[in-house]
Amino acid sequence: MQPPSSHFPTSRTDGPTHDVVIIGGGLVGASLAIALDRLGMDVAQVEASPAGSLPPVFDQRNLSFADATVNALSALGVMQELLLPPAPIRRIHVSRAGDFGRVCMAASDYGREAFGQVVVASDFGQALETRLAQLQGMTRYRPARFVGCSVDGDLCRVRIAQDGEERTVQARLLVGADGSASGVRAALGIDADERDYDQTLLVARVRASRAPDGTAWERFTAHGPTAVLPRGDGHYGVVHGVARSQAEAAMGWDDATYLAHIQAAFGWRAGRFLSAGPRSAYPMVRVVAQRTVAARAVLVGNAAQSMHPVGAQGFNLGLRDALTLAELLAEQRDDPGSEQLLASYAQRRREDRERTLEFSDGLARVTANDAPLLRPLRALGMLAVDRLPALQARVAGGAMGYRGQVPALCRRTPA
Repeated sequence: MQPPSSHFPTSRTDGPTHDVVIIGGGLVGASLAIALDRLGMDVAQVEASPAGSLPPVFDQRNLSFADATVNALSALGVMQELLLPPAPIRRIHVSRAGDFGRVCMAASDYGREAFGQVVVASDFGQALETRLAQLQGMTRYRPARFVGCSVDGDLCRVRIAQDGEERTVQARLLVGADGSASGVRAALGIDADERDYDQTLLVARVRASRAPDGTAWERFTAHGPTAVLPRGDGHYGVVHGVARSQAEAAMGWDDATYLAHIQAAFGWRAGRFLSAGPRSAYPMVRVVAQRTVAARAVLVGNAAQSMHPVGAQGFNLGLRDALTLAELLAEQRDDPGSEQLLASYAQRRREDRERTLEFSDGLARVTANDAPLLRPLRALGMLAVDRLPALQARVAGGAMGYRGQVPALCRRTPA
């Protein structure tokens, strides 16, 4: 990917200097801005969406918040701003079509009410916007687009396009939170490794004859997973994987055909699927930055790594990126973009990042592989997780977001 370019007139005058400039107003970027407000820093956010509208990422998708994520977002005052009730995930049921064995886990076995909660992305976006509007020390450049950056001593000069002109703002630390096609990552010259899973996930809200009871199901097939998640509105959030070659046709299915496909893939655990809301399609491509820091800059969330959503780890991992960075900035306020701070960030995030990426990629590839020799191995693996308490506890801990050096806000019990 080439660094971003611009055809806008260039301003030669340097703009204001901020402690931190965040590129991106999505889930992780907005959460980071809220976390930094607690530190009294001069923070700016560059957002593509104009005031009064939410970024496209805040759609009707269902976000599975791990327990650690719920703790952190409650401490930041975001969960309290949700308009729709989140749905607790009290049980997790995992199986694979054609294989023997399954994994069943209950949060009560670990002294927890829930492994996490399911939140609709659009509602989460509104909650984040409500909290952002309450911040006192943040500047929001919107609608604006990141153009490029360069380092000059202890400052990063950040070029943005706004109101038909290019302007420059200065940052002691630049944060790229601008998604998997990150312009910041490209401008920093950081390469990324990509893996196309040749799958497309269809996401929709579905009503079934049985109301959600707190169980989150994940059913694997050769074409990808079918996840059925409880929602607070009494519906289910359904993610249905299809082969990439079938995606266009699948988006053209009428509701009856779509419901028949997910019924066949998932079975009758939730009863009969009765109706479905609008569908969205998301091609599954893994994009992992080869490094997450550069001079005066850091990548977080999908700009650092976007992964297959199997296991629902993506946003949870990205939020831990943001909270770790905020924690380090609280500890080392003298220079937010110092080489020492960035080295500490990369070190702290290494274990969680590597283990989560390995788990997500391995699960996506192994469960989609239909080779006959793999079936007994998968079955033995599921039986081991289901029957061995120590192994299941490790899997459950990861599902709840407790992996590696966990940020302090994630460990705090919500009031």
